Amino acid sequence: MHYRFIGDYPAKTDAKGRVFLPAAFRKVLEAEEEKSLVLRKDVFQKCLVLYPESVWNEQLDGLRSQVDQWNSREQMALRRFEADAEPIELDKNGRLLISKRKLQYAGIESDVRFLAMVDRIEIWNKEALEEALDSSVDLGDEMEALFSKPREGQK
Repeated sequence: MHYRFIGDYPAKTDAKGRVFLPAAFRKVLEAEEEKSLVLRKDVFQKCLVLYPESVWNEQLDGLRSQVDQWNSREQMALRRFEADAEPIELDKNGRLLISKRKLQYAGIESDVRFLAMVDRIEIWNKEALEEALDSSVDLGDEMEALFSKPREGQK
């Protein structure tokens, strides 16, 4: 499966914590015949990450292959990563229910932003995402630092 989510979409949660998954994302899931999703807190940012179940399983397989079963620290990191995951199903209207605990973690009260991250979807507090994206570091400078390679004869 080769998921390619694209876009950044605003939404609002209701009083129960339900939110409509953007139609563009639902179409990608339907095209891949994906019914089940997995939701967890992001490891680095105060946002949530929504994985198609097949992508989640690939990620876990990759993590598991990197973890030494005889290393207690590595085992605990994997345990903590998996323990935070929740299975998610979209209802017939295309909504997902986000637990109060996860909404509080991400600082989401009502305004949400769904951000495509290639094969997964991030769910952010609207203001927090705007702040994160409005970095003082120029994107061009970041991309150049990440991807430019010295040419032959240069150091």
